[in-house]
Order: sequence, then C-alpha cells, then structure tokens
Amino acid sequence: MRAVVQRVSQARVEVAGQTVGSIGPGFLVLLGVGQADTPAQAVWLAEKIAGLRVFPDQDDKLNLSLGDVGGACLVVSQFTLWGDCAKGRRPSFARAAGGEKALPLYEAFVEHLRGLGLTVATGSFGAMMDIHLVNQGPVTLLLDSDKRL
Repeated sequence: MRAVVQRVSQARVEVAGQTVGSIGPGFLVLLGVGQADTPAQAVWLAEKIAGLRVFPDQDDKLNLSLGDVGGACLVVSQFTLWGDCAKGRRPSFARAAGGEKALPLYEAFVEHLRGLGLTVATGSFGAMMDIHLVNQGPVTLLLDSDKRL
C-alpha cells in the first residue's frame, strides 16, 4: 500500500458538488492499494500513520502524534499512486489493485484507524472526487508498506 499523508488544518472531499467527508486538524491520507497488498500491510500502514509524530509540542518540535493532538483523518482512495511513469508519457496502472481487491483493503485500513481511537472520514471509493485542503507546515510524507519510501 502507498500513502501520501498531508498534515492539514482542514480538509474535505466532494462528490458531484456534495461534501461526503470533512475534518478539521489532522491528516489527509491519499491511499493507493497495489495488486500484491495484504490485510497485514493495511494494519501496518494504519499504525504507522497513527503514530507519526509530526505535530508540534510546546517547544515547537515535531513530537506529537495524531492521537496526542486529538486530530482526525480524511482517507481518500487514489489508485494513481501506483502509476508507473518510467516509460512514455502515459502512466501504467498495471500494478494498482482493481476495485474488487482494493475496496476491502481500503476499508480494513479505515477500520483499523478507527480501532486505534481516531476519528476518520472518507471519500467515496471509486468516485471522481474534488479534494479541498489546507496543508499545514507544509508537512507531506510518502509511505509505502513495502518500506520503499
């Protein structure tokens, strides 16, 4: 699994002009599921993201996690994170999981975050979405369950 994690002061996702998920301070997580991904990777990635210490403490050091600051997550599926741009000009998405495999892993990721006590909002899996966010910092991190990033 791959994720782009952005620390935000607020974020929301709209489908056809209607807000389907929104949060205040926390993380916007763009989540891509690959063909070889497993439920164990969903758990690992959820725990990694929940534990990231990228919020400032009283000394303005990045020492606090999402739970420490009472932040929330907005999780949005994004298969294009598996786009391979190595050849040509049109990305190949051959390594991205299809919906039948990706949806249960996406849902497992979201449920594991909730099980860790976090407030989680989501987009609409497979829909064309408009994402609005205010990246705070900016803080943006790339994560990969195969630990390549």
